[in-house]
Amino acid sequence: MIPTASARPKAGWLLLGPAFVASIAYVDPGNVAANVSAGAQFGFLLVWVILVANVMAGLVQYLSAKLGLVTGRTLPESVADRASTRSRIAYWVQAELVAMATDLAEVVGGAIALNLLFDLPLLVGGLITGVVSLVLLAIQNRRGQRVFERVITGLLMVIAIGFLTSLVVEPPPVSDVASGLLPRFDGAESILLATAMLGATVMPHAVYLHSGLARDRHGQPDAGAPRRRMLRITRYDVGLAMLVAGAVNLAMLLVAATHLQGVPNTDSIEGAYAAVQGALGNGVALFFAIGLLASGLASTSVGAYAGAMIMQGLLRRTYPLLLRRVVTLIPALAILAIGVDPSRALVLSQVVLSFGIPFALIPLVRLTSDRTLMGDDVNHRVTTALGWLVAAVISVLNVVLIYLTVAG
Repeated sequence: MIPTASARPKAGWLLLGPAFVASIAYVDPGNVAANVSAGAQFGFLLVWVILVANVMAGLVQYLSAKLGLVTGRTLPESVADRASTRSRIAYWVQAELVAMATDLAEVVGGAIALNLLFDLPLLVGGLITGVVSLVLLAIQNRRGQRVFERVITGLLMVIAIGFLTSLVVEPPPVSDVASGLLPRFDGAESILLATAMLGATVMPHAVYLHSGLARDRHGQPDAGAPRRRMLRITRYDVGLAMLVAGAVNLAMLLVAATHLQGVPNTDSIEGAYAAVQGALGNGVALFFAIGLLASGLASTSVGAYAGAMIMQGLLRRTYPLLLRRVVTLIPALAILAIGVDPSRALVLSQVVLSFGIPFALIPLVRLTSDRTLMGDDVNHRVTTALGWLVAAVISVLNVVLIYLTVAG
């Protein structure tokens, strides 16, 4: 049921929150691996990529939230409304594969963090990550979205502290950071890494999820002043959330550029942790591992939440929370059980995620630029043009990423 808007408007800051939950997708373990690799291999060269990726992600997340607020439908529901039964099922299959790949990256990240902190076997760490994520989902199911938002936002702050600590301990040279703002490359490998960072920035599950988060939290505001106010607050919500996520991603790259450049064996999260420990000491390395753990726990619960919303919207059926959690958790645990290299598993998960990008972005831009559906809140022509540009760039980059990964 769509919640009804309160007769007495709340203060704007009290309405913030949905974007902070969606932004967890931008600080998941896959981002840690990509950003640390970029900084360790090329120093400050790709700082500009973080900024461009953040702007792209902000536009996409706002369009998703806007769709939910204006239509009262989630993106999966809107797609299902316009598709045949066979098309809905086919669309759900690709979305389910994307959800599994998402869970793989996040469970593996949590398992690695628990291994670094407590020397637990990866499979045990994966199980613990899965159980904790189920607890977080139970909180959302029983206590409501507001409480879930607070918990996830709290974990986002832990992630931020975990990865920003090293910058406070030993800040990078300002001139070096500024030099990284100039768009440029240094050979084919830097192009590949930039492609990975840009192409894998917008996660399909976050695009689907934000439409539902905004709708479920704020309902479907009446057209006119109430809706314009809510859309304005949503822009602030997205802006602040992406500012935090962007700062965390930038911190990852800057730490690696400052302390790990040229250090061998930093192409994995475990290697980066060891290098941080050697360069900055046990305390900073502990914060790094705690940030990674919070990233894994928060992102896997948000990913499972998105999976449930996708399944319900496309199949028009509700399934038990435990079943939903198990479906996407099993592949991740199987990967850990058979001993696949965790870093390799993270890379492969990003490749699978790449297949789902166009299926999320193209319908989103098309729907929000449809005046019949959106009425007076239809995208401005400039917004639509930018939306199509972002969708095209990210989709093409993901195709390139798939090709380069498979060819390599």
